[in-house]
Amino acid sequence: MFVLQALIMLLLVAVASAALVVQGLYDAERSAADRSLAAAEAFAHAPGTALALRSPDPTARLQPAAEQAQKGAGVDFISVLDKHGVRLTDPDPALIGTKAQGVGRAAAGEAFTETFHGRPTDAVRAVVPVTDASRRVVGMVTAGIQYANVGHVLHRQLPLLLGAAAGALVLATGGAALVSRRLLRQTHGLGPAEMTRMYEHHDAVLHAVREGVLIVGGDGRVRLANDEAQRLLDLPGDVDQRQVRELGLGPRLTRLLESEETATDEVIPAGDRLLAVNIRPTAPFGGVQGLVATFRDTTELQALSGQAEVARGRLSFLYEAGVRIGTTLDVQRTAEELSEVAVPRMADFVTVELLDSVLRGQEPSSAVREMRRTALRASQSGHPLQPVGDVIRFVMADTPMVAALRRGKAVLVPDLHTAQDWRAQDPEGAQRALDYGIHSLITVPLRARGVVLGMVNLWRGAGALPFDEEDVAVAEELVARAAVAIDNARRYSREHELAVTLQRNLLPLGLPEQDALEIASRYLPARSGVGGDWFDVIPLPGFRVALVVGDIVGHGLQAAVTMGRLRTAVLNFSSLDLAPDELLGHLDEMVTRLDTQSATADDDRVPLTGATCLYAIYDPVGGHCTLSRAGHLAPAVVDPEGRVTFPDLPLSPPLGVGGHPFESGELDLPEGSRLVLFTDGLIENRGRDIDEGLAMLSAAIAHPDRTPEETCRALVETMLPLHPRDDVALLVARTRLLAPSCVATWDVPFDVEAVPRVRREVSRRLADWGLEGTAFATELILSELLTNALRYGAPPVRVRLLLGRTLVCEVSDGSNTSPRLRRAATTDEGGRGLFLVSQFADIWGTRYAARGKVIWAEQTLDSVPEPDPSALFDFMEL
Repeated sequence: MFVLQALIMLLLVAVASAALVVQGLYDAERSAADRSLAAAEAFAHAPGTALALRSPDPTARLQPAAEQAQKGAGVDFISVLDKHGVRLTDPDPALIGTKAQGVGRAAAGEAFTETFHGRPTDAVRAVVPVTDASRRVVGMVTAGIQYANVGHVLHRQLPLLLGAAAGALVLATGGAALVSRRLLRQTHGLGPAEMTRMYEHHDAVLHAVREGVLIVGGDGRVRLANDEAQRLLDLPGDVDQRQVRELGLGPRLTRLLESEETATDEVIPAGDRLLAVNIRPTAPFGGVQGLVATFRDTTELQALSGQAEVARGRLSFLYEAGVRIGTTLDVQRTAEELSEVAVPRMADFVTVELLDSVLRGQEPSSAVREMRRTALRASQSGHPLQPVGDVIRFVMADTPMVAALRRGKAVLVPDLHTAQDWRAQDPEGAQRALDYGIHSLITVPLRARGVVLGMVNLWRGAGALPFDEEDVAVAEELVARAAVAIDNARRYSREHELAVTLQRNLLPLGLPEQDALEIASRYLPARSGVGGDWFDVIPLPGFRVALVVGDIVGHGLQAAVTMGRLRTAVLNFSSLDLAPDELLGHLDEMVTRLDTQSATADDDRVPLTGATCLYAIYDPVGGHCTLSRAGHLAPAVVDPEGRVTFPDLPLSPPLGVGGHPFESGELDLPEGSRLVLFTDGLIENRGRDIDEGLAMLSAAIAHPDRTPEETCRALVETMLPLHPRDDVALLVARTRLLAPSCVATWDVPFDVEAVPRVRREVSRRLADWGLEGTAFATELILSELLTNALRYGAPPVRVRLLLGRTLVCEVSDGSNTSPRLRRAATTDEGGRGLFLVSQFADIWGTRYAARGKVIWAEQTLDSVPEPDPSALFDFMEL
């Protein structure tokens, strides 16, 4: 029996010993795995690990921490890997930078333990992923105990096991083993000290964070709530194990916690706070069914965000106002833009009143108690405010408008029902406004450069909040920007009006009377300001007419002044009765000289160089026209049948270029032809080139029955927009011919004895014309001019009489020597003829031809000139 018992005991001891050995080996590996997992998880979830992995040198930051954690955890190694498995730290520095094997599951986000066989050594290890706030794997931590050390632990325990077995404490040893197994399983291999330290650490962290944490089990009961969660949610002290629905968290938050749905930064009101709530279930992360909710107080952040949004909206509004106000240089349109910007974003009604002087472009007057309503914008129809155009008077001393004018800044009336002075100024109108629902007002003076231009009133009606002080600041800034734009428009209008007035006064005020051409003209200033385009019609001796069209480079007042200088020069040169090419030559020399002088002066004058000019002389005796142009477009010629041509005339460079001769072209124009002279602004613009413009011009004037006035009107309507970009000068002339019966010509032999005969023939022709009353003066003029030509000139000599609205007597010869008026001495036999001519003729002069000269004298027909006897006697010293 004993033997049997001994055998049984031996068998039991052997079985128990073997079981204990196996159990010891298993427990050793299990313990090693648990310790490795705990060490790896603690290091992986440590507060600085994820941030260190993202640092420029993670090895330097993590190697010391890993060594310290290795010593504290009692493991053989703790290594930190990047997300690709490359070692960043290792107890063996030689392994840093090498790639670890078999860590793919952790790279995919799974923590695991295993008995690893391979390089660098066999070990029981745990591999835990390191994740960032968004649960992305940024690295891994591996910790473990070498397999040889696991067996060494077993060998140290074996004598104890054998001693226990030998002591026949099989049942006690077995019970102890069972208890040990259970404890190890529940504590994951951690001892009481480690468990206490870990609990204290986790509890301190949980309650120290400034973020509420609430853990709810799968049954809807609260498992844990940290101090911040209790403060933010106003939870009772006995919150543990209470149902979520019993905590009075509000329906929305309660629904989120009970539904166990994931939530990310969802803003939920809780009492007087706004909480950003994040909810994550615990089951997917290895825990039991339940959820973890975190709470962040965003009340102040939301308030700051709201204030920033309001400020951003106001800045956006003011920026939009700066873009939309002042798009034109028109005072009234700028005021309208101000009202359009403010309604409805800032006010329900906006009125803008301006001084009449500002509307006229003049300097603002000091009388600011009377303004004219210039713009009105309303978000609703049927309002009771006075319409645009009404005169607004400020008669009460203490109304908001008068107070704003006196102070020079905005005045706020939050409630118009209490504004007694405003109501007293116009009781009926004020009552209508109040009945309509208008209840709040900001009135702001329009000031620029310290001067009042007008007044802006912003009103709010029913359904809108009253204005406050912040609205006043925005209104002042808005009105200040608009005031600058309005003042710019006013000053531009004034300058533009001055320039246009100057331009029009420098242009011909009317077309001169003459019989050679039927003329119509147009001048249209550019939208951006006047320019230097001009035209002129200049009567010349012998019923000839000069037509001039020119264009100055640039725009503005200086261009207009420059045009006036050139026009005056052309008028002066034309008085010399020069040929077109000679006149342009003199004009070119003058431009060059003036530009040379201006180049040395310190001013901003517009240069003359580059100006273009077309000068034409039309002679109604035969319909001959001579033209010369300096850089200018050729005119269009419309024959009596309506055919349009652009004659090929010699083109010389613009004025002031110098170094090139000027040439003339000749045209013979039948009676009824139209000559169309224009500047480039008529045919050129951004939408068409010069060829297309000339084609359009040809189509517009190709009508044989149109008068010059009708032609001008058709060209303006067809060719030009309402506000052209460039100024335009246009001149249309329809030709007339002097009747052959009104022209008498005599070729005179180069002999003074022919003078009496020619004088008699001229008298007969005057009698045929019914001009016997002018016969004496004409014969005297003819005798003196013809005698001078025969004595001092050269053949051939010719006499011509022209009858029109005046009588013209011309004597031409082949000499280029021109006689001059002088005082003859008492001993001189001659020298008095031209004085007699000047006394009996209304005007006389000399012009040069290609060969020789022509001396002419002109007499009016409605009265016979009577010379001054005293002047005659004084001149002849009688």
